[in-house]
Amino acid sequence: MMTQHCFTLLFCLAISFLLTACGSAPDDQPKLAPVSGTVTMDGAPLAGAFVRFYPTTGRASAAKTDEAGKYELVFIRDEMGAVLGKHTVKISTLDEENDPFGDQGSETVPEKYNKKTTLEATVTEGDNTIDFELTK
Repeated sequence: MMTQHCFTLLFCLAISFLLTACGSAPDDQPKLAPVSGTVTMDGAPLAGAFVRFYPTTGRASAAKTDEAGKYELVFIRDEMGAVLGKHTVKISTLDEENDPFGDQGSETVPEKYNKKTTLEATVTEGDNTIDFELTK
């Protein structure tokens, strides 16, 4: 009888440990919030632009605008959003991170929005809609 009781106790402890281990998020995972918006250039939607949010510390989030200039940031793989806090934002029609040799043609977005960006955004808890109205 005592052996069965010990087995049941050990089984319950093992299940509890597995459920705790499988159900919890990693301790080093930063807090994220959804970020989406629209990018326009001189009032017209900017399609095919790369939007990148660089936080003060941590991993950047990125997106590519659709035909309507809309974007939705991805943190990593299928995790949407961006780290909470202040970000430097870069918007470019060239994917400089995946094409370091510049084989994509010429940039159509002024440097003040990418290489010498002046853009900033703050991501807060909850849904964030952050639009960018760029001018040449």
